[in-house]
Amino acid sequence: MPDQYQVLHDVFGYPEFRGDQDQIVSHVVGGGDAVVLMPTGGGKSLCYQVPALVREGCAVVVSPLIALMADQVVRCRASTEGVRRTRGSVVNTLL
Repeated sequence: MPDQYQVLHDVFGYPEFRGDQDQIVSHVVGGGDAVVLMPTGGGKSLCYQVPALVREGCAVVVSPLIALMADQVVRCRASTEGVRRTRGSVVNTLL
């Protein structure tokens, strides 16, 4: 079974974790549960992707996708590009 640093390098191409990622990934790889709150672009996806690849079995991730999309809209509106948001039922489901 590969370790978290090998997966980080071989799969994602990164030489090291950033910020709290190492501590979070170590905790989850060790069998712990985690609630990770980071801003968009903070690197939270590695906090569940790396342990899922290192550990055996199934990984369950609960992600507030709608909140993430709303955050991205706010960031786009704040930029010079602007954005138009349509209200509707847009749901991505991956099973």
